[in-house]
Amino acid sequence: MQKFFIQTFGCQMNVYDGQRIAAMLSARGLTQTDNVADADIIILNTCAVRAKATDKVFSALGRVRKAKKPSALFGIVGCVARESGADAFRRIPDLNFVLGPQSYHKLPEILDNPDARLLNIDLGGLEKFDELPQMTRSPVVAYIPIQEGCNHCCTYCIVPYTRGREVSRKYDDVMRDVVHAANTGAVEICFLGQNVNGYKYTDENGKLWRLSDLIRATAKLDAVKRIRFTSSYPTEMTDDLIEMFAIEPKLLPFLNMPIQSGSPDVLTRMNRPYSLNLYIDIVDKLRRARPDIQISSDFIVGFPGETDEDFEQTMQIAKQIKYINSYSFKYSPRPHTAAAVMPNQIPENIKAARLAKLDGYLNELQRDFNTACVGRVLPCLCEGPDKTGRHMIYRTPYMQQCVVDADDAAPTMANIKITAANKASLRGELVTE
Repeated sequence: MQKFFIQTFGCQMNVYDGQRIAAMLSARGLTQTDNVADADIIILNTCAVRAKATDKVFSALGRVRKAKKPSALFGIVGCVARESGADAFRRIPDLNFVLGPQSYHKLPEILDNPDARLLNIDLGGLEKFDELPQMTRSPVVAYIPIQEGCNHCCTYCIVPYTRGREVSRKYDDVMRDVVHAANTGAVEICFLGQNVNGYKYTDENGKLWRLSDLIRATAKLDAVKRIRFTSSYPTEMTDDLIEMFAIEPKLLPFLNMPIQSGSPDVLTRMNRPYSLNLYIDIVDKLRRARPDIQISSDFIVGFPGETDEDFEQTMQIAKQIKYINSYSFKYSPRPHTAAAVMPNQIPENIKAARLAKLDGYLNELQRDFNTACVGRVLPCLCEGPDKTGRHMIYRTPYMQQCVVDADDAAPTMANIKITAANKASLRGELVTE
């Protein structure tokens, strides 16, 4: 029996893509292996959001070439495939396939014709969702894409090139996937999209469906206990969606809403057309709707032209909002983006110093929030055992990792009393009474 190996890099959308690729190959009779040397086909499911991510992929491909058996097929799917195109074959001459993020459903073609080279990086809309088989068993956390692509065209971002313009899936198709996931093991539904809260679908009767409608319908399913969505764009945080945090208890009190920079000048050069006052007003509305909500963000430091004053404004917005679970990165020039050719590129040593300062403060905020949770009892979702098998990993409503002593009878959903905390995780114990 043939075996496949798949390694996924990057975002939760890529995790979903990896799961669907695995389901597609399993449906064709292949079995999954964790050992590259045993695999008959090797797939790297890739991310191109930063240069470092692309470099990691080609480094991994070099290791695969050395480890794989001579007859094994190997190649890349996803955003690096779209970014590199035919040039990937130049860099790795014995590569067998290069498939973009909307073309990976064509992977079986290389199995049917292994002597061919397969290149397809077309942005074909939503065709892959119709072509792929459903997973027979859903993970406890089911990722459900509701739209692909992005129209915001931030000047640093390669996503509009790699994923294309925004396309929203049909409401009925999304809910079909949600119901299937709930019926086959999902306890948490996470709606995905590059601009997830920009979801808009108008049906044949002229009715406009939004993300709030998907949340409302999903919450009616008894098997679903938790709902969340990612990633959000600030100006798409509409009042009907904010209201869902007030009226729907299954919607987690946690939201990733990237601000990227606290400087109005930098935001303008990034082509993120919102003011700090608008962003703060949205956060205030969310906190009025759900007083226990916590906000996380993404930050880019060292964007072209960023001054010391600009960076200090980013530090100030972090202090004002008090984000948790946030991510910060040095600006990385990407091909096909306007920022890559902007003047006043920031030296790497300055980027690194700013990142260290911001990271230090964000870690401090995370530690403070985690410490404040000690003594609380939180409803948590079990994600499974850790690598040692001695502990179970639970996830709080605020997406913190909570480590609990292993228990063969550990329930999927459990009340956990938080007993200790550090900046990275919590420790807890099951509340049985």
